[in-house]
Amino acid sequence: MKKKWLISLVAVVLLMVGAYKLVKSIYFGGENYYVQVTTDGKKETFSGSGATLTNYHYTLNGYNDEGHEKKLAFSTVKEQPLRKMAYLKVTYNTNKGVTMYQEIKASDLPEKAKEKLAS
Repeated sequence: MKKKWLISLVAVVLLMVGAYKLVKSIYFGGENYYVQVTTDGKKETFSGSGATLTNYHYTLNGYNDEGHEKKLAFSTVKEQPLRKMAYLKVTYNTNKGVTMYQEIKASDLPEKAKEKLAS
């Protein structure tokens, strides 16, 4: 009896972990692309609940590790636009679009993406 209960518990735990990883990969995972910020972005300001927020919208060409190009659209909620000429590592998910970005050094760019961004 204890053996069946233990097997059932392990099966349920494995099923839950698998479901979590699947949902995470579908909605939050993605492929990395590399972009260079070349514009100030399109500024949009709006008010609500007593606060004023500023968004900057960007559409930039990004390149993956193999140098394949993708047009990436994303927004920031910041007081100032992203730093011009900065390099970003952008995670793109086919279901959600751009899910995150972070500034990186030029030395951290993959070679093929660096070549495409330099041209």
